[in-house]
Amino acid sequence: MSGNESFELLIIGTGGAGFSAAIRAHELGARRIALVEGSTIGGTCVNVGCVPSKALLAAARANHIGHRHPFDGIPHHDGRVDLAAVLRQRDHLVGQMRRSKYLDLLERYGFELLEGQARFSSPDAVEVAGRTITAARIIVATGAEPALADIDGIDAVEVLTSTTAMSLGTLPEHLIVIGAGFIGLEQAQLFRRLGARVTLVGRFAPHAEPELADQLASIFREEGITLVSQRAVRVRASHDVLVESADGVRVEGSHLLVATGRRPRTAGLGLDRAGVVLDEQGAIVVDRHQRTTNPRIYAAGDVTGSPQFVYLAAAQGAVAAEHAIVGRGSTVDLSGLPQVVFTDPQLASVGLTELAARDQGLRPEVRVLPLDQVPRAIVEHDTRGAVKIVAERSTRRVLGIHALSPAAGEVMLAATYAIRNGMTVDDLASTWAPYLTHAEAIRLTARSFDHDVEHLSCCA
Repeated sequence: MSGNESFELLIIGTGGAGFSAAIRAHELGARRIALVEGSTIGGTCVNVGCVPSKALLAAARANHIGHRHPFDGIPHHDGRVDLAAVLRQRDHLVGQMRRSKYLDLLERYGFELLEGQARFSSPDAVEVAGRTITAARIIVATGAEPALADIDGIDAVEVLTSTTAMSLGTLPEHLIVIGAGFIGLEQAQLFRRLGARVTLVGRFAPHAEPELADQLASIFREEGITLVSQRAVRVRASHDVLVESADGVRVEGSHLLVATGRRPRTAGLGLDRAGVVLDEQGAIVVDRHQRTTNPRIYAAGDVTGSPQFVYLAAAQGAVAAEHAIVGRGSTVDLSGLPQVVFTDPQLASVGLTELAARDQGLRPEVRVLPLDQVPRAIVEHDTRGAVKIVAERSTRRVLGIHALSPAAGEVMLAATYAIRNGMTVDDLASTWAPYLTHAEAIRLTARSFDHDVEHLSCCA
């Protein structure tokens, strides 16, 4: 089809932000809605991010537990992983979720899908596969993509990203992972538990509370992951690949995975023709209503340089749609925003760290409760980890809750409610918590501000 076409709302990108925007616009009465996709519908999360990575992490955990679980009388196994079968199951799952959460919604809501790369030709027109598309309002939700670190020699070697690494047909003999943030931690443990040798290069969990990061680092070492705590400064091709750290440590491996961050996907969109300004990192500049410097164009999700969580992207997409369609609406409040690293145990956080609280001029008081004081962890024979609460000394208001535990991600929902509602440690200590749950650890940590929890009876 060729010629000009016009829509009420045009959304560039079909990931979490894009579909959330489309659904919210439909709820507000918009009917001529089109989404543009130049790759696979569904964006990063369902195709190459959250869904496939967590499926593989779960498979790797099952393999690890089969080898090393702590229960008497339950046999261990010593079989090798059939990676091809694992990947087939993962791909089937991804296909199912792509169908049910994205493709099926096109027909349900009456959205039109325009396949092809989008490029602005003017402030209110977009070219897509030979078609000129205009719209009353446009939302850019193209997400982000892996970015290679500026490391000497990186361009001369074959590099895996988190996306390509999860598509390997065979396990690496020795995987070197550069970057020990969210993605690097997950990928390192994933491949180690599937049977590969792994070396992780970079400052370990740099934004986590040090008490929790140190424990997780010890767990990684116990699982056989080699940690090089300095940043990588040089990469060279040798028999395979050689990585050198800032303190002179050299590591040689068969494969190199770089997980040092992601950049907004704005290249090739022609945003300059649309009058849309980017910041120094290449992210689209937006106001609190997700509006860009072109008042007819909005942006949402990772492309705006915001924290890269799909639930935040979806919230921003809904806000963008509200303001685009009716000219008013909500804004995104980042207070109590949870973040989870899906290692085992999980590393999760809501609110301020102790250091961040001090940097803001607050006087924090903290408590750290090891999981060997949490009944659920005791009965599961897995007391690795701890919970840390950061509170304001004068008011006892909770500023941050941080956890390293097998269910830290689940626990963070309660932590989010606590911080969003301005609760104090006294509120948490006196709030109901179901017994023999990991969530009870929050209540116990709050109680530890005034009591010796180790010498209390169960449920006291």
